[in-house]
Amino acid sequence: MTALAVRGLTWRVGGVSIVDNVDLDLAPGEFLAVIGPNGAGKTSLFNLISGLRRPTVGTVSVYGRDVTRLTPHQRARLGLGRTFQTSAVFGSLSVAENVRLAVQARRGGSMRLWRSARDERIVAEEAAAVLEQVNLAGRDHVTAGTLSHGEKRKLEIALLLAAQPRVMLLDEPMAGMSAEEVPALVDVIRGLTRDGRSVLMVEHHMEVVLDLADRVAVMHHGALLVCDTPEVVMANQTVQEAYLGEEL
Repeated sequence: MTALAVRGLTWRVGGVSIVDNVDLDLAPGEFLAVIGPNGAGKTSLFNLISGLRRPTVGTVSVYGRDVTRLTPHQRARLGLGRTFQTSAVFGSLSVAENVRLAVQARRGGSMRLWRSARDERIVAEEAAAVLEQVNLAGRDHVTAGTLSHGEKRKLEIALLLAAQPRVMLLDEPMAGMSAEEVPALVDVIRGLTRDGRSVLMVEHHMEVVLDLADRVAVMHHGALLVCDTPEVVMANQTVQEAYLGEEL
């Protein structure tokens, strides 16, 4: 079964198509990168898939379930999770506290004053496992607001993993990162498709895209130009003219 299916997805504003009749499939365990010039409609596509915007036309399905009319929260409950271009962590809390809150929210107990020792232990164990996965295990007691930009990006991914999504949308995870920070985050992202998780990522860093992606989708003026293996996409003359140009 397809993990994520987008059919005829279109979003028009004032008669202008920001996203124009996009069809896209994401298989279980697949890593698909979305690239394109600024204004191509990449983030708008993410907003439609995650539920922040309602499409003018078209549908979004997660593992065969039509989620087009569902809220972002409802989609998250069905296994669709997303990060954003800007950092979104609780800066005054520790790294571990951030992740524990995310685990508790998924388990439905984040607002309860009293919890059993067993519940507390399970939450703490789950949070520790997630921090281990994103290579922040040794930073659990650090205040999140004091983390480096790259570490905050890792923590955002940890918060997403705590929700146990089956489909993960990563919106420019390398944005604002220094060249020195990129390899460590790439290592974390590379491991996200383990256990059958699927990843759809918008990213401008072509070296990161080519390193991680099974397939690459290229958007231009809101439409999908091509979606194929990185090798095929890089050799596509239309893609070179529309986006990549002299980078190749």
